[in-house]
Amino acid sequence: MKRLDWYIIKKFLGTFFFSIVLILSIAIVFDLTEKMDDFFEHQVPLREIILDYYLPFIPYYMNMFSSLFIFISVIYFTSKMAGNSEIIAIQAAGMSYHRLMVPYAISATLLFVLSIFLGGWVIPRSSERMINFTDKYVEHFSSENARHIQMEVEPGTVLYIESFQRRSAIGYRCSIDRFEGNSVISRTTADRIYYDSLSNWHLDNYTERTFTGLHETLERGERKDITLPVIPDELFITAQQAQQMTTPELRHYMERQRQRGSGNVKAFEVEYHKRWASPIGAFIMTLLGVTMSSRRVRGGMGKNLGIGIVLTAAYILFSTVSTTFSVNNVMSTFSAAWLPNLVFLAISIPLYIKASR
Repeated sequence: MKRLDWYIIKKFLGTFFFSIVLILSIAIVFDLTEKMDDFFEHQVPLREIILDYYLPFIPYYMNMFSSLFIFISVIYFTSKMAGNSEIIAIQAAGMSYHRLMVPYAISATLLFVLSIFLGGWVIPRSSERMINFTDKYVEHFSSENARHIQMEVEPGTVLYIESFQRRSAIGYRCSIDRFEGNSVISRTTADRIYYDSLSNWHLDNYTERTFTGLHETLERGERKDITLPVIPDELFITAQQAQQMTTPELRHYMERQRQRGSGNVKAFEVEYHKRWASPIGAFIMTLLGVTMSSRRVRGGMGKNLGIGIVLTAAYILFSTVSTTFSVNNVMSTFSAAWLPNLVFLAISIPLYIKASR
């Protein structure tokens, strides 16, 4: 690596982290102003506000809008270099346009690794505190009741509960069907099912029908103890849970829910794909930013920044809309996460070819 490479890398990363500090500081001030009444109403301790909300707030929103920060940073310092004729001097010294992209690629790789680490391990642990804080003091969004739950709790065993209450751990009107191949070997129904501990459940007013060939055995009773490898929290699938899992935990959870036949895992699939698609956006936004701002143009930095803000807003809006389409089963989760990157990559490549010439 040459001195020019270090110069560009320092410019890139320095501008990136400076923009993060500046924009997130403004965002925190606005957010604090908006939630001040809630904090005073619930008399939230200052320590909880700082450690449980605003400390996780920084990496969460930093990672969420990393594409915006990268794009604006690249356009800002590259436009400044072009305006000062530094890029012309670099190329006059014998560095080709393709070689000029090397320090940009190195910087984007460092930010890619940082984003993978933050999104896959750091943010899930810290966002759990932030989500619990928000649910407790600001906006209550966790559900205490679930309806029409159906899942395969273990191979060949399907559980159905019409309604279940989280606080009391009691469900009403349930059925447990056991299969051997494509044949039903037993069916148990009960008016109530409630959780005890360590996967131990109890049935009230139950009826159990066992099928052996063409013969049927009927058993009724007031109470029956059974073991099911499921806990009450697994009956409540919410999008917030996806943000609180590390990437390996998220992958394992999706596989387990698919095996159980649960269809409500779209939010988890979108979150998983976005954890890989968003960091890849660092390379695409860097490529697009360099090609747009490496030439000295009339209007200077302001024109490039204006175009950059519009494009990043379009990128974020595109990602949000595609995610909504995926959750509503309009498009696949893979397409929802990766389509914005593919579209902007298709825009970047022709611009890069033109700029390199």
